[in-house]
Amino acid sequence: MATRKAPRRTAQRILEASLDLFNRFGEPNVSTTLIAAELGISPGNLYYHYPAKDELVNRLYADYEQELTQLLQAAGSVQDVEDAWFFMHSLFELIWRYRFLYRDLNDLLSKNRHLETRLQQMLADKADAIRALVGGMGQSGQLAIDPREIDALAHSMVVVLTYWLNYEYARDPRSALEPEQAQGALMRGAYHALRLLAPYLEPGQRQHLLALSDVYAGTSGNAAGGDTGGTQPAAAKNSQQRRRSSPPSSSSPALAPT
Repeated sequence: MATRKAPRRTAQRILEASLDLFNRFGEPNVSTTLIAAELGISPGNLYYHYPAKDELVNRLYADYEQELTQLLQAAGSVQDVEDAWFFMHSLFELIWRYRFLYRDLNDLLSKNRHLETRLQQMLADKADAIRALVGGMGQSGQLAIDPREIDALAHSMVVVLTYWLNYEYARDPRSALEPEQAQGALMRGAYHALRLLAPYLEPGQRQHLLALSDVYAGTSGNAAGGDTGGTQPAAAKNSQQRRRSSPPSSSSPALAPT
């Protein structure tokens, strides 16, 4: 006889529903009453587990931070453009799953002191990871850069990572952050972040990156912001298939937004 799965604990269900609603409507537009109604529980039941909405936000951020920390630790293992593509795409997958943090960044920072402190540390950690990525590619002979340029490059890539979804939203407020747009948004974000590496790559690696860029751009200007049509470049697919069993990787399934 098949055994029944144990029901998910109410606290976990509240977190999952909150993440979904925050991502769909934006954290400022979601009340705890709405979350309780979505779950079919009383507001008192929700308050028992999370007495304030900030506690929900902080717990979701803690989950995001844990996954991000694990992923960033793999930056030093990046050796070439294929590795860099997989690493960058994994970062954007994780960002997409917690996209409300980026969509509502200014609002969250203005009212949540704990989040303000943690996000500042997160930005520093991302910059350190990019420096490690650049160092690993330099040691493997795939990239050459003046040490004086590394900090500027790292911060520029962090800016793309942090604000890319805001840019997508500004371009198309009605649908940019909907689940069906995930593939195109992640592709474009990874593409533009990796293009910042192009001037420093050795010729073979630069040609490989340009070949991937041609796939993104195609004939309809996808790299400039058009839809990718849900199709991932073959080279990127092959890279992910070869490297799924080793870091860098996120713990989330590819392109599986809530």
